[in-house]
Formats: sequence, C-alpha cells, structure tokens
Amino acid sequence: MAPPEDLMREHGVLKRVLLIYEEAIRRIDTKQELPPDPLKSSAQIIRSFIEDYHEKLEEDYLFPRFEKAKKLVELTTVLRAQHQTGRTLTDHISQLATAASLKEVSSASRLREAMRQFIRMYAPHEAREDTVLFPALRSIVSRSEFDALGEEFEKKEHALFGEDGFGKMVERVASIEKALGIYDLAQFTPRV
Repeated sequence: MAPPEDLMREHGVLKRVLLIYEEAIRRIDTKQELPPDPLKSSAQIIRSFIEDYHEKLEEDYLFPRFEKAKKLVELTTVLRAQHQTGRTLTDHISQLATAASLKEVSSASRLREAMRQFIRMYAPHEAREDTVLFPALRSIVSRSEFDALGEEFEKKEHALFGEDGFGKMVERVASIEKALGIYDLAQFTPRV
C-alpha cells in the first residue's frame, strides 16, 4: 500500500475516535450516563495506534524528508508541536476517564474540555496532512524510496499489532461505538 493511502486510512481510525469523544461530550453536556471504559479504551487506541505508531511514522519518516527538502517546513513544525500537545491531552483524558471523575462536576468539565481541545486540533490537523502533506510526498522522494516507505510502514504495523493491525484497530473502535450506541451509521442520516 502506498504510504499516503496507508496514513490516510489510519486517519479514519482517528476520526472515529473523535466521533466517540463527541458522543462523550454530548452525554456530559446533557447529563446522560457515560461509562468510563469506552473513553479509557478510546484513549488507549489513540496512545498506541495513533501517537506511538502513526505519528511516530510521520515524525521519523516523513517530516525529516520534508525538512531536508526545505518543503512544507512550517507545516511539519506545527504538526510536530500538535503531536506533543495531543499526547498531553491524551494523558488528561486517560486520567479523567474514571467513574469518580465523571460524577464530579469539575472533573467531568475538565474531561469535556480536554476532549473538545483534542477534537478541535485534530480535525484540521488530519485534514491538512491528507490534503497537503501526504500528496506532496511523491514530489520529494524517488519512486523506489516511496515504495520502500510503504514496505517499512507495513513492517512496523505488523511488528507492533500483528497481521492486519489496522483491521484489529477498526474492530476495537467498532466495539466502543457499539457500547455507546453510535455504531449504526443509518442513525446519523437526517430526515429531510
């Protein structure tokens, strides 16, 4: 699989976790039941699959190539800083995703704010990578280097998550969506 396509589909996992966070915020705002386990599991997916794997690929393999080519350097600088901020927000979300925190108004408010900030930052972050950074990769590497990156990404994924690591992450996200009652895609279709 081509590196940009691989990274973009991984963004799909991130997007689905953002939707889980949006549902959690909605439930906090409307004072509906919100079990902590789906949030804890979502933060674990963000930490292991997005931050420790996906973002590490970007930081180790893509950003340095753009910086060496003196192309999109301002963008990679911001993206790298956002990765760091995202890790801090994930720490906050993980720490606050407890039954006790969800019952306490100020803790629930801090959790809601951390998720809002995470969503607010990562929606444009991933959109910019998908539409600017990833498409530009072909212009700064040779065809053989491009192909080698794809193979390296696959090796890393298999080493960390086993065969079909992506599929396993999608299944984990789907199980969280089911637990929160937001898996059925048809429910989001407006009646017009």
